[in-house]
Amino acid sequence: MKNKAIFIIIAVAVFLSLIVLGSALYTVDQTRQVVITQFGRPIGVVKEPGLHIKTPFIQQATYFEKRVMEWDGRPTQIPTGDKKYIWVDTYARWRITDPLKFLVSVRDEMGAQARLDDLVDATVRDLITSHNLLEVVRNSNRPLVQTEGEEGGGTEEVAKIELGREEIAKRILQSAREMTPEYGIELLDVRIKRINYVQSVRQRVYSRMISERERIAEKYRSEGRGEQSKILGDMEKELKKISSQAYKRAQGIKGEADAKATKIYASAYQKDPEFYSFVQAMETYKKTFDKESWLILTTDSDYFKYLKSFWGR
Repeated sequence: MKNKAIFIIIAVAVFLSLIVLGSALYTVDQTRQVVITQFGRPIGVVKEPGLHIKTPFIQQATYFEKRVMEWDGRPTQIPTGDKKYIWVDTYARWRITDPLKFLVSVRDEMGAQARLDDLVDATVRDLITSHNLLEVVRNSNRPLVQTEGEEGGGTEEVAKIELGREEIAKRILQSAREMTPEYGIELLDVRIKRINYVQSVRQRVYSRMISERERIAEKYRSEGRGEQSKILGDMEKELKKISSQAYKRAQGIKGEADAKATKIYASAYQKDPEFYSFVQAMETYKKTFDKESWLILTTDSDYFKYLKSFWGR
């Protein structure tokens, strides 16, 4: 019975020792940093990775991220300096540099994100409303090249850029960065992710773009119809020229053939005039008569002399 009691006491002691040891030991990962609090009051910071010891049950370890984190802001409707309403979407990169101050001021990462919402959004609004839209969307004074088919030449005169989008983003970063050290935060970068017109203005811009594209398309169609008429006119002109040359050549060939035929006929006539006269008469009969034709002639007609001589035999 005595041995059993001793065993129970030892077991309880070991169990309590494990609990105490588990409460006293804690590990710090190389991507994390720890703030030690005692009765809710911060008393120290541990950034070195490894196994560490704290006072059990009295002290607590609060872990914070050591790596770079991202802040993605909500798109905000902001008027520019020239009174054009746009949606501005920004993002930033930040990290915790003073975990003790971070714990006291914002408590956790969610609180830090909310604080950055206020700081960065306010800074973006201040700088956007102080500059024209052209300053926000462009980075340089490089001439704008017009789309092919637009009137007015190859470039368009626009207002001069004094700062540009990149410089405005840098000023947003500088202005917001000045207010973050009191929260134990270092703001590493702020960028404008997207800029767009508000819906009402966007529809007018789209309508104007569609109208412009239709105007250019109609210009191309008109030029195409003009080119078509020119091609058809050239083709008709070339066709008439070819037909005229072909007709001229055909008439020349026919003239040469008729000359040769006349020469042959003349030669035949000289050799036998009577036979030539007979052949010509037969040709005349062939062209003059058909099955339904009637011809009334006197018996002494020259046209009838070969028929008369034939019947007289």
